[in-house]
Amino acid sequence: MLLTGYVKNIFLSACMPGASSVHCKADLNEDVREVLPYINATLGGYAYVREPASVSFQLHGKLLTVHAKEIFVNALKDEDEADKILQWMMKEINAAWENRDSITPKYEDPPKPNMVEILKFLPKTNCKECGLPTCLVFATRVAAGLKDADGCPPLTKEKKAALTQFLSGFVFEE
Repeated sequence: MLLTGYVKNIFLSACMPGASSVHCKADLNEDVREVLPYINATLGGYAYVREPASVSFQLHGKLLTVHAKEIFVNALKDEDEADKILQWMMKEINAAWENRDSITPKYEDPPKPNMVEILKFLPKTNCKECGLPTCLVFATRVAAGLKDADGCPPLTKEKKAALTQFLSGFVFEE
């Protein structure tokens, strides 16, 4: 077992004092930097940084970042949700560490779609039929995995198929 525990700190956002969600910082009992490329490989990290070592994940609308000695989680509804996510992450860290001999570490990010490339498929009329103010905003949401080709009503059948094909080369977090 690599990680034996942590000390949790729940706090409100300093830049959004009226927000209803809370954030969490967990100070880890052990340094987990050596396992980061392994959990990046097993969990499909969203962003991996070599120095200072960290890996981030998008998890059900939350950003979870694991550093050598800390874990940060944003946009939590309460402390119970923080506990569940931290316990899950601790289990994943320890499982990756125990199985590291059979895991190929991954030191890079997964490929991400380029918002400008997505915009090329769109009508660029800023019609707002998708519920967003501009095609650029829609393309940004598609690049983040929050929208897909079906979200643009005026998109032709051919463009919709082409955009869907383009996006099939990427893996989006749920």
